[in-house]
Amino acid sequence: MYDLIVVGAGHAGCEAAHVAGKLGSKVLMITMNMETIAKMSCNPAMGGVAKGQIIREIDALGGMSAIVSDYSMMQFRMLNTSKGPAMWSPRSQNDRIMFSLKWREILESNPNVDFVQDSVNQILIDKSRAIGVETSSGVKLYAKSVVLTSGTFMNGIIHIGNQQTTGGRMGDRASYGITEQLLALGLDSGRMKTGTPPRVDGRSINYAILEEQPGDVDPKCFSFRKPSKIDKQHSCHITYTNEKVHDILRSGFKDSPLFNGSIQGIGPRYCPSVEDKVNRFAERTRHQIFVEPEGWNTCETYINGFSTSLPQNIQYQALREIKGFENAKIFRPGYAIEYDFFYPTQLNLSLETKAIENLFFAGQINGTTGYEEAACQGLIAGINAHQKLSNKAPLILNRSEAYIGVLIDDLVNKGTNEPYRMFTSRAEYRILLRQDNADLRLMEIGFELGTITEDEINNLRLKQQNILELSKLIKTKTITPAEANPMLTKYNTAEIPQNYFIDKILSRPQINYRHLLELESMRDILSPYSMDELEQVEILLKYDSYIKSEKENVEKLLRLEHYKLDSSFNYNTIESLSLEARDKLNTIRPTSVGQASRISGVSPADISVLLVHFGR
Repeated sequence: MYDLIVVGAGHAGCEAAHVAGKLGSKVLMITMNMETIAKMSCNPAMGGVAKGQIIREIDALGGMSAIVSDYSMMQFRMLNTSKGPAMWSPRSQNDRIMFSLKWREILESNPNVDFVQDSVNQILIDKSRAIGVETSSGVKLYAKSVVLTSGTFMNGIIHIGNQQTTGGRMGDRASYGITEQLLALGLDSGRMKTGTPPRVDGRSINYAILEEQPGDVDPKCFSFRKPSKIDKQHSCHITYTNEKVHDILRSGFKDSPLFNGSIQGIGPRYCPSVEDKVNRFAERTRHQIFVEPEGWNTCETYINGFSTSLPQNIQYQALREIKGFENAKIFRPGYAIEYDFFYPTQLNLSLETKAIENLFFAGQINGTTGYEEAACQGLIAGINAHQKLSNKAPLILNRSEAYIGVLIDDLVNKGTNEPYRMFTSRAEYRILLRQDNADLRLMEIGFELGTITEDEINNLRLKQQNILELSKLIKTKTITPAEANPMLTKYNTAEIPQNYFIDKILSRPQINYRHLLELESMRDILSPYSMDELEQVEILLKYDSYIKSEKENVEKLLRLEHYKLDSSFNYNTIESLSLEARDKLNTIRPTSVGQASRISGVSPADISVLLVHFGR
């Protein structure tokens, strides 16, 4: 008897198993192949716009994705630095093999995690409660909770041109039985589609004529808890398709499963296949291609932007017309994959299914796309499975606390009919939810849960103390015109006529803390503090009014979260509600008026009705 069985060993499964074991639950991880634990099935990269914020939030809550990403990092880039800090997003290029091996090492180092290599085809259920699983070999394994992280494996079908094969990804078989069982129990499922590009022999690429994309000059890392910066980086490269490439791709449209009706599932809107881009944006004469290395010790190369399910000969011909790929050799063709998912409106905010107690879903089974989205769901599902076994309240992050909260809130309250991807634009409080302050936002929560150690929280509290101290210091220390003016002129901002407080200089958009460190007197004042602390103080200073305004909005909306609702209440009894609101409220069963207000189809007028009805 285990406390928790985790089905699947992708990014969601790894985070769920590790964090539950870390908290003290006895965990069994079941995977179809022990050699593919935490395999990066698509691009060998972590982070990116909003996704980098999620990785840092996972780290602040005690998860391991940031630490694994830093360990296997080949390149680091902070995206969107030309914009405000709410848009800055860390991204890494990773060694695919190192990433997987490090995750396996971490899991095997957790004494509370056991492993079984097998395929699960049934969830064992007793009186609407999950009690274990049955494998394809007929073995029954029992647990108090089950976390299902099936990825793209449930009834997976791989498409390459007119060829169709069953599989969860190229080289791995699909999983059968669970969808049919859960449908019989009343859950609703759908089909989604994703894809991957061909992998090319890097020795056959002419890098000399491609545009080089190096990493940052001063690379950072993801983890707050165990910062580990890389000392060497591997460049990526950029090239483009052209009209001849597009003509070749069009010649294969008749055999494309995307256009001939073979694929029924809906694909990701923001990561379309190259044939879809050529078809939808016919006026474009070229599309950008990122040439990304798969590892330090392999020449296999990921062709980001060329995801396709066209016939292999079309893929080959089109690739060879791209600049730098004239002699390209394909290791593995691109393909599309269709798989089952379950509509996430059938979940509680804890990620436990409403219909079956102690059964949790995490990752692509909930309709998301991306490693980062999957990993954070696995972390929350693993924490909440443990919390429930311990008779403790679930961890439910609200939209003002974390991108993770935004993601889960969107899934449960709005649902999705297409692969869900996180963007900064989905978060209404993104000035608060920056990548630089994820530790300040969430690490105390992790410490209370038990996922953050005492040493880690003490380091955070020292950082908080230094930020507060430095914020006060720059408001009391001054800088003279003699010292400041040459620097101010250098960076195209007005000179000062008299001594100025440091905060008045730093608040100028042209000046940052690195500029101040060029001055000897400023180095004496600022050098005792870390670069992260200096950056944090600068952001808080420059965006003070925006941050205050956003916090005020949060406080107003959080009042609605305090008005609790009975999840068993029958909303059909409130005739003043619209018919759509009654239907949506009865389906989603919100636990607060705040959650009800975010359900698609529930209007502000309906919220007013609820407040009046419940005496608020």
